[in-house]
Amino acid sequence: MMAQYLALKAEAQDCLLFYRMGDFFELFFEDAKIASATLDIALTARGEHDGERIPMCGVPVHAMDGYLARLIKAGHRVAIANQTETPEEAKKRGGSKALVARAIIRVVTAGTLTEESLLDSRTANWCAAIGEVGGMAAIACADISTGRFEVIETDPARIAAEIARLSPAETIAAESSEVAELATALRPRGEFDSARGEARLKQLFGVATLDAFGQFSRAALAAAGGLVAYLDHTAKGSLPFLRPPRVSRTEASMAIDAATRESLELTVSAAGTRRGSLLDSVDRTVTGAGARLLGSDIAAPLMDRNMVEARLDLVQRFHDDAGLRDMVRGQLRALPDIGRAIGRIAAGRGSPRDLGQLRDGLDGAWRLGERLMKLEASPPLLSELAPQLQGHGALVDLLSRALVPEPPVDADKGGYIAEAYDAALDDLRDAGAGGRRVIAALEAEYRQRTGIAALKIRHNGVLGYHIEVPAKAADALMQRDSGFTHRQTLAGGVRFNAPELHDAAVKVTQAGAHALAAEAAHLEELTTAALDTREAIARTADALARIDVAAGLAERAAEGGWARPTLVDHSCFEIEGGRHPVVEDAVAKSGGRFVANDCMLSETSRLWLVTGPNMGGKSTFLRQNALIAVLAQAGSYVPAARATLGMIDRLFSRVGASDNLARGRSTFMVEMVETAAILAQATPRSFVILDEVGRGTSTYDGLAIAWAVVEAIHEDNRCRCLFATHYHELTRLAERCDALTLHHVRAREWKGELVLLHEVAEGPADRSYGLAVARLAGLPPITIKRAKAVLDKLEAGRQKTGGIAAGLDDLPLFAAAAEAEEEAIDTLRAELDMLDIDSLSPRDALDALYRLKGLAREG
Repeated sequence: MMAQYLALKAEAQDCLLFYRMGDFFELFFEDAKIASATLDIALTARGEHDGERIPMCGVPVHAMDGYLARLIKAGHRVAIANQTETPEEAKKRGGSKALVARAIIRVVTAGTLTEESLLDSRTANWCAAIGEVGGMAAIACADISTGRFEVIETDPARIAAEIARLSPAETIAAESSEVAELATALRPRGEFDSARGEARLKQLFGVATLDAFGQFSRAALAAAGGLVAYLDHTAKGSLPFLRPPRVSRTEASMAIDAATRESLELTVSAAGTRRGSLLDSVDRTVTGAGARLLGSDIAAPLMDRNMVEARLDLVQRFHDDAGLRDMVRGQLRALPDIGRAIGRIAAGRGSPRDLGQLRDGLDGAWRLGERLMKLEASPPLLSELAPQLQGHGALVDLLSRALVPEPPVDADKGGYIAEAYDAALDDLRDAGAGGRRVIAALEAEYRQRTGIAALKIRHNGVLGYHIEVPAKAADALMQRDSGFTHRQTLAGGVRFNAPELHDAAVKVTQAGAHALAAEAAHLEELTTAALDTREAIARTADALARIDVAAGLAERAAEGGWARPTLVDHSCFEIEGGRHPVVEDAVAKSGGRFVANDCMLSETSRLWLVTGPNMGGKSTFLRQNALIAVLAQAGSYVPAARATLGMIDRLFSRVGASDNLARGRSTFMVEMVETAAILAQATPRSFVILDEVGRGTSTYDGLAIAWAVVEAIHEDNRCRCLFATHYHELTRLAERCDALTLHHVRAREWKGELVLLHEVAEGPADRSYGLAVARLAGLPPITIKRAKAVLDKLEAGRQKTGGIAAGLDDLPLFAAAAEAEEEAIDTLRAELDMLDIDSLSPRDALDALYRLKGLAREG
């Protein structure tokens, strides 16, 4: 057995090997140690190898999915070695001691999951492969849980950004390739040969040419070939469901680099979860497929204005008709995920329950489509989608007649084919039921004949049907003429057989086996019928998802008072009453009110320089406008009273930065790398938000860098830009840059306290309010007072000499200043202690107050 295991382990390579032994999957050697630690299960030992005990642990076959999920989440890959023959077949092949043959039937990886229990229903599960040929690059990606297959042709410089957009569960690349650092798994370079990839795609889809699917570059063919080869490897020849590939170029969507996605928290928050992201705030879909599609839309806002307008028309139809919206959402909510159901069936991992989901989902889709097709004044996209919900009547009728209302997941026990579908099957079931009635009657007869009230007829997998009596009552049945045959003696009972019981049991067993075989044959027929229309089923699933997205966005817009954006071709960005959807949700939950702000960028005012205090809302203002741009081009209403936007080709955000010490980059280096990318790639059609450029270095260096960046954006990139800064010196650029305008977030000091108004107004801020913010943050009063003294000296020195540090030489150190402060406080305390307040006349009290005030001023 160990020789067989080691041979399979060599084939599994870097995967953990699940080795089937009876009702368990066992792991040995180092695999057992890893699995034991990851799954927190007992580590045992079995036999010896090279003189040492063999580490071993196992998981039950029936509970495998849960353990697989934990191993995959921990970053492991699992090869499943199952028995490929029965013990009886092994004995026929090699005698009584022959080892049952086993083979790796599947490699389970993060990107090749189809099981419902292992997947997040609201998140796509992409497996991506990167291909490079002759200076061109492409990414092929598939979500095999639904069969979706896309090929994205891109520039090599944009590969990382596209991988960030897709956020694949697994990324494949060729060994020793330039993009190997982006991959989670490396495969032989030969699998990424473009000619080989073209031949494999033709074979897979049964075509002589790929022209019907689009124009494939050599890089696209290499990527697609590498992906299919990897799926072949993991599925061990039983390739999962793949729809014909859809080819696109990155120019079809707004370019958003990885740093910008992270900064704006489009689909994942800074904490690495969906909660707190833009997607989470916007999502009102009622189906898993709709949620997955919405995530894709937000990750890749469109560049085709006509396509965006088509989506917006559909959202508006649902937004303006609340009754229609409620009806559609109600019907969608009741539908199962037919896209993933057909994916499991096509991958050979389907169940009767999946067929039941197809029946119910396609029937519900037909009824919804019938109602939508009767609508008047339907937008073009709805008129295109509604017919795709129909056309499955024959399959729905077949499945409705063949399946019970709630089919089980496990097909091995039968019971999923409905009565009256197959008369022969019904006869077998009747025969089995009749036999069971006979057995029940025999039990009553045996009790009466023997006088043993505790006698029972039981069944198990070894003995089959048998008679069991307590040990103290067994003697009478042991007699030769009793008519019972002894089978087994246990501690508390004795088991027997009888001729009548044997005959009845044979009938029950044979009928049951034949019934199971008949049901299995019907299951195969039904599965084939479903697979024959899988492309149409997938299109129906896509149509349902698009309708769900539109209805969900309409619900979100009605809920939040959002407006339909107006998209134009010229460069502008006009937002009235714009809001940050995520922050607004958080403020509303705490009982507050979000302050809306306008943003009016145009050819004569395309660069806003925004100043004001920390915590005043600058970063929120910058981000909310970027998010509005994303939502608008994704085809959504936006959180604003009015919005008119020129189409944006690239979106950049540099708001805050953290270090990346693993790659040798400090916080300031990260900031400069991101800023350099913006200056190198932003075009006049781009939208850029920049916050506190240059703050990570010395004052003069930072100011110089920020100054130069503003000039470069204004003169060279000429893009729409919001630039927030604390360098008030930059406001002087308004005198030299004709398209730069000054703005600030308003704040006021009231009775010594800072009041942040979160309003954006024209003109520069009068000051930074840094000390006021420090006071709000809880800095000790003595530290605040000391900072005020230093600030006064700095400002005085700058006014006199122009040097920012002038005048600090005669400023005492903090300790000395604190000691002087304490002496002054002690003097005041002494004066106060000497006052006899009750004996003071009004005139004396006023004199004492003036005297104390003078002491305080001197201190």
